[in-house]
Amino acid sequence: MDMLWSGWGDPAKAAPLPETVTALLRDLLGVKPRGTAPLALTEIAVPEPPLTDVARRALADAAGGEEHVRTDAESRIRHTRGKSTPDLLRIREGDVTDLPAAVVLPASHDDVLAVLRACAAHGLAAVPFGGGTSVVGGLAPERGSTPRPFVALDLRRMDRLLALDPVSRTATLQPGLRAPDAEALLAAHGFTLGHFPQSYEWATLGGFAAARSSGQASAGYGRFDEMVLGLTLATPEGTLETGRAPRSAAGPDLRQLVLGSEGAFGVITSVTVRLRPLPKTRIYEGWRFASFEEGAAALRRLAQDGPRPTVLRLSDETETFIGLAHPDAIGAEDAQDAQPAGCQAVAGYEGEPEEVAHRRERAAAVLRECGGAYLGEEPGERWAHGRYSAPYLRDALLDVGAFAETLETAAFWSRVPELYAAVRDALTAALTEAGTPPLVMCHISHVYENGASLYFTVVSAQGEDPVAHWTPAKHAANEAILAAGGTISHHHGVGTDHRDWYLREAGPLGADALRAVKRRLDPAGLLNPGVLLPLD
Repeated sequence: MDMLWSGWGDPAKAAPLPETVTALLRDLLGVKPRGTAPLALTEIAVPEPPLTDVARRALADAAGGEEHVRTDAESRIRHTRGKSTPDLLRIREGDVTDLPAAVVLPASHDDVLAVLRACAAHGLAAVPFGGGTSVVGGLAPERGSTPRPFVALDLRRMDRLLALDPVSRTATLQPGLRAPDAEALLAAHGFTLGHFPQSYEWATLGGFAAARSSGQASAGYGRFDEMVLGLTLATPEGTLETGRAPRSAAGPDLRQLVLGSEGAFGVITSVTVRLRPLPKTRIYEGWRFASFEEGAAALRRLAQDGPRPTVLRLSDETETFIGLAHPDAIGAEDAQDAQPAGCQAVAGYEGEPEEVAHRRERAAAVLRECGGAYLGEEPGERWAHGRYSAPYLRDALLDVGAFAETLETAAFWSRVPELYAAVRDALTAALTEAGTPPLVMCHISHVYENGASLYFTVVSAQGEDPVAHWTPAKHAANEAILAAGGTISHHHGVGTDHRDWYLREAGPLGADALRAVKRRLDPAGLLNPGVLLPLD
């Protein structure tokens, strides 16, 4: 099934906010109901596709038939932008300025090459489309002074397991596989990827690679880019294949050129990944720390000296109080009883029973030594049950007139406290000055020996023009991230929203090197224009 066109995920899983939460938003943040209801899909005015008959036939020939080129209004609306809060607010108002001319569904690497040739021949741009879960403007190409139509290159037909090597513990999969389907295919052979980001239910393997995704079990399984052993890339100039061994000293690793390229250099048509055996035991538990600082020190101790849990995360005082560690329980009668004072941490362990028991016992000793109080398995299991629910909560907040958005970053451990304070203060100051004082929450959800990520959630009233209202606050947060030594994105990617700050992070020479790669692989600039790099 397709994602909800005006929100996140499965419409059947959407739920209204409890009245207690709506009242809290009204009293605490001044949230008011929207003056007008969002448009229905059928109410959105959609222009005729700017596609000639000749171009349409060329695309159909490339994709294997007319049925694989869709120009109906609904298909085009469902492929307009991604799922950031500004994206959703704009589409709910009927803004279709980023509407694709057509949705094209290739079924193979050769199909993708043929579609790119057809696009080049007929003056079309192409935007690779996996699960449609981008939250940084990664699916909204810039049009420039001489805009050209673009097609959404939907990869859903490329959804097969191509090869599995149980001896090497590797698998080669097509990019349009959604994560749950990939896990089911691998589980039939006794394996798992271990990659479970919040977008897990909808995102695709190609999207994970293109955006350098990081899953919620990254402490144990690693980031997705660490799992990738090889990639095949279709470009307007031909095929690029990378990765013929687990490690190599044969020059720079071209896999790293493709990972994180967000469709600007080419279309990922297959990905080879390393696998892990399916865990026989999964245990999640909760811990309490008196302060975010104390909890972060405990996480650093485990990340640096071990033993490292499979899942390790820490909510700050505000996020703990609100209960965002398990958003499906917010507003429930017993919700406040479930929230300890201070900061809540979740530690999860997966693997063989004996190994899990040993690692859990040793980690518990470290957490207690660092000031942690054991809360039992219930908080951890509750988090695991609701780990994919937060985007649905965001939609419910939008429905009642609140603004809710997320942003994330990462830094070395010594910079984490400064980064945390700088971003929180920047968001608070910008939105308070605009007349909508916010609630700013944060958690650490990915840890490394040398640093960690910070994931912020912001809730406020929407203001008269919610998108315009948010933009200065987002820019202030981006500036604070760079000034405090953080990276502009740990796992959401660059897109168009982060592009200008990404180029500053890369530096002038680094940006020029990326432009040189773009010119060689995509000389006509037809792939995802303006994403990652600005239009020339």
